[in-house]
Amino acid sequence: MPGYDEQLDRALEQTPDIQEGSERFDVPTPEVRQEGNVTVYENFQDTLDRLDREDEHVLKFLQDELGTSAHIDESGRARLTGEFGQDRIGDAVEEYTDRFVLCSECGLPDTRLEREQGALLLRCEACGAKSSTSA
Repeated sequence: MPGYDEQLDRALEQTPDIQEGSERFDVPTPEVRQEGNVTVYENFQDTLDRLDREDEHVLKFLQDELGTSAHIDESGRARLTGEFGQDRIGDAVEEYTDRFVLCSECGLPDTRLEREQGALLLRCEACGAKSSTSA
């Protein structure tokens, strides 16, 4: 009978390399431009599509994180009052993704936001985990 190390080596050889098969969840880099005292987030709609979240929820989070007011224009762009660079908005979107999109248990983005007894929960469709979010 083969030894433990031989069995382990054989098992590892037959196991697919997980790192090669899993892609990091990529959110589009914010494309921003200044228009007077307003920062226009050009690809806000692309970000929403990737995050699969409601526009008002994401916009409210950005407003809170950046300490500003904002609205969505007729073209689906977010218009933020004040001057904000790509990095600052990108950091806020990353924070949103960590809190409201990625599962805290398995790290996958296959989640849904649900209200349960007044609390906002993140339910993972991949692993079944439920975690509370700070809304």
